[in-house]
Amino acid sequence: MDIDLIFKIAAIGIIVAVLNQLLIRSGREEQAMMTTLAGLIVVLMMIIYEIKDLFDAIKQIFGL
Repeated sequence: MDIDLIFKIAAIGIIVAVLNQLLIRSGREEQAMMTTLAGLIVVLMMIIYEIKDLFDAIKQIFGL
């Protein structure tokens, strides 16, 4: 796995956690939840692209 990807995911997690806490403390729980969901979607999309690349490599190796 690409180490840069791990750092990017960790950075997104830290940013989302900080934003979540700031929004909750300012009484904006709904925006905090939306921020968390947006962060989760971004990370899932990053992982989906990596899985797609993996399957493309497997298909190429086996000539599928």
